[in-house]
Amino acid sequence: MPKPALIWLRRDLRLTDHAPIMAALSQGRAVVPVYLADYDVGEWAPGSASRWWLHHSLRALGDSIAECGNRLIIRRGEPLATLLNLCRETGADTVYWHRLYEPDSVSRDARVKRELREHGIEGKSFDGALLHEPSAFLKKDGTPFRVFTPFWKSLLVGLDPPVVHPAPDHLPKIDKGIESLQVDELGLKPSIPWDSTLHGAWTPGEASALRRLGTFAADPVADYQRMRDLPAEDGVSRLSPYLHFGEVTPRQAWHAVKAGDHGHSGGADAFIRELGWREFAHSILFHFPHTTTQPMYDKYREFPWRRDYSALLEAWQQGRTGYPIVDAGMRELWATGWMHNRVRMVVASLLVKNLRIPWQEGARWFWDTLVDADLANNSMGWQWAAGCGADAAPYFRIFNPTRQLERFDPELAYVKRWVPEFGTNDYPEPIVPFAESRDEALAALKSLGDAS
Repeated sequence: MPKPALIWLRRDLRLTDHAPIMAALSQGRAVVPVYLADYDVGEWAPGSASRWWLHHSLRALGDSIAECGNRLIIRRGEPLATLLNLCRETGADTVYWHRLYEPDSVSRDARVKRELREHGIEGKSFDGALLHEPSAFLKKDGTPFRVFTPFWKSLLVGLDPPVVHPAPDHLPKIDKGIESLQVDELGLKPSIPWDSTLHGAWTPGEASALRRLGTFAADPVADYQRMRDLPAEDGVSRLSPYLHFGEVTPRQAWHAVKAGDHGHSGGADAFIRELGWREFAHSILFHFPHTTTQPMYDKYREFPWRRDYSALLEAWQQGRTGYPIVDAGMRELWATGWMHNRVRMVVASLLVKNLRIPWQEGARWFWDTLVDADLANNSMGWQWAAGCGADAAPYFRIFNPTRQLERFDPELAYVKRWVPEFGTNDYPEPIVPFAESRDEALAALKSLGDAS
């Protein structure tokens, strides 16, 4: 009889479409589902909102595993040593996991796989977080893509994601008892009084992810192309945190929306294109790992940012800029751990263009406050806003927050929801004049020379 397999869980907190679990079951192995806490440390350790989500997602996953007759094992410690100890405790001779693509994860996983082999244990990784492998997808000249449209056109050629494997009804377990921490012992929940407001907006876990995907694919996706830019409407999928934590996969989303867009409205294609941006972000980070903290193009290292900006940054963070759509977005972020994508672009533009505050400050704030904080998406998004990264616009995009409000929230429903004092004497004047600050940003850009 084959020995058990450790299933090293990271950001794949689900049972459906889970390649490592399916591989172990196909070999007749008992499975030992393992989550290692605190291994993801350093500058980009999960922020407060992400840790809140992880707490509740682990509890949901533990319940699902228990319903299948097994148990989620939680340990703290350095991955290699902890996995080796668990192999000795359980008799496992294999460790299976889904691949991650952040630079630190890639190097760590390669080392773990190599050293497991030296101890006579098979370490095997599987895809599942993306629609393609960043390492294998390059331009014809062998270099990485830096512009989205040719990247996406090339990726779509022949792309047909595999069918989705259903969740197993039973997960055979080993007989011996294995020590495990409880989720509450990990200290993931934030100390600030965030729990009630986030709970009102989200239910982490695979079951909630599948419900949300099913609801979106059954109706809103048909009108997605028209509704996705309206922050007052429930016209987007809100799947981003579920995708980040692997509670649902991009190929599940692909197949569901393709099947749901019965009228062929173009909504499914528009949504799948957004999945493409997620793929592009991970490709950029894989090939250009410095872009988490440094601009993709060296010339932008010399951009003349404002030097004394602490008061302006605090006003932006707290939603007190005097620009209603910006303030609504920042308050939505604080209350729910999420912000509509159209509004994300507007608030980012104000920070880096009009306030001329370094994009890294915005990236760090989003990293701590977003439940869908993803290193690839966050880094590329902020560099896109700052004009210094992949798919950068030579004309230096600057969003006019007043015009954005008029176009995408003309009835002020979104603003009134989050900024109730708007239109009263309690609402502040803009902290910087738009036209003047725009001209200053363009002059700062011009000082770098040709921005194309």
